[in-house]
Amino acid sequence: MQYSESLLQAILRQDFCSFINKVFNSVNPGTEYKSNWHIELIAEYLEAVHHRQIKRLIINLPPRGLKSLCISVAWPAWVLGHDPSKRIMAASYSQVLSIKHSMDCRLVMSSDWYKQIFPQATLSKKHNQKSKFLTDANGFRFATSVGGSATGEGGDFLIIDDPHNPLQVNSLKLRHRVIEWFEQTFITRLNDKNNGAIILVMQRLHSEDLSGHLLSNSDHWEHLKIPVKASENIKFYINNKEYEFLAGEVLHQERDQTEHLLKLEQEIGLQAFAAQYLQEPIPQKYSLLALEDIHFYETIPDRFDYFIQSWDTAIKVSENADYSVCTVYGVIENIYYLVSMLRAKLTYPDLKKNIEQLAGKYQPKFILVEDRASGQQIIQDFKFNGFKNIIAIKPKLDKVTRFASVVPMFQASKILIPKKSSFNSVLLQELLNFPNSKNDDIIDSISQCLNFSKEARYSMTVRIRDL
Repeated sequence: MQYSESLLQAILRQDFCSFINKVFNSVNPGTEYKSNWHIELIAEYLEAVHHRQIKRLIINLPPRGLKSLCISVAWPAWVLGHDPSKRIMAASYSQVLSIKHSMDCRLVMSSDWYKQIFPQATLSKKHNQKSKFLTDANGFRFATSVGGSATGEGGDFLIIDDPHNPLQVNSLKLRHRVIEWFEQTFITRLNDKNNGAIILVMQRLHSEDLSGHLLSNSDHWEHLKIPVKASENIKFYINNKEYEFLAGEVLHQERDQTEHLLKLEQEIGLQAFAAQYLQEPIPQKYSLLALEDIHFYETIPDRFDYFIQSWDTAIKVSENADYSVCTVYGVIENIYYLVSMLRAKLTYPDLKKNIEQLAGKYQPKFILVEDRASGQQIIQDFKFNGFKNIIAIKPKLDKVTRFASVVPMFQASKILIPKKSSFNSVLLQELLNFPNSKNDDIIDSISQCLNFSKEARYSMTVRIRDL
């Protein structure tokens, strides 16, 4: 059935879900658009915000669900198309990401098809930047980042799209920084405190992320939570329409398959999957590892591909001083067998002696040493003495984030600990209680090794020999 050009334009002008389809094709030329009921549902909620039926909206949706295209790209273009005087502010955790969404929105509004359906929404030639572009009616879309400056700016609609950096969300300090920015800076940018609207869209990352904080401390937020798979029958009601998500169904039948989701859960770990894909983060008041996440070996392989030693050093021997810890791994086919562990309070001479002894015993491919405090002197001394396998490690993130990133390796049986050993008691105590354990030196040693190994594998490139 062929539609006239005027009828197609009328549909795009009046039906936001069809408009999203057109926006997708403009931003992703050559990529097939696969419609789904959840996009229609999101469109209904955004229309309710547009008409001020909803003024506070949280949308939690799994990755790759077109949330940013719908909310940060298509919706601002739609709002400005219907009223070019509206002012929209949008923020993401990354300025680069925020600018990308802004440029995609501007690309849509600069297209011929958009100009035909919204001829009154013309872009200003005097103020047309990547981070902020105006219409001739003095409306605009302004892009900023979480923590970024918004001085002098104000909006009728505020959008927060992925406020947390996933690599930093386990840091209490950095989570609170996002929450403080929202409460003390961004929310104050509403032009009309009574009629202005705010949309927060994100995949859940932590029980105490911005979504969790707002839902726990206020009942003013409308909450649209869409998991990748329904554990029970879920019904959504909006604008006299009902959407039903039946138990056992996956979100997108064409894209999401149960066997792939199971594999993904194994790869990223239960905690990350529960948060990002089911929108049900596991409360972090407990340890990051459960006993069932830890896997043991009874017999050690006859050979290994290589050994790694990971040192977390300290040189004080007082009662309250930290321990020096070395964990030693035999690696075969990317499985890490914890074959030995040293944990003691050592003076500097004794520390050097133990490093030399363990290096002589295992002939490790890498000796990892944290590059700070006593570790800096160790690195200098051993490199001076000809140890070419000494690797200086400079931590970039906090302890909890570093260890949380390797939890999936435990859950996927990529790291194995001996079923019986002299150090299992203290090892398991620290593993099962972190981040609430009294000591965390073993944790630091383990996460240092596993994070180094992950980065080393990811940085490997294929080399083609010249012919």
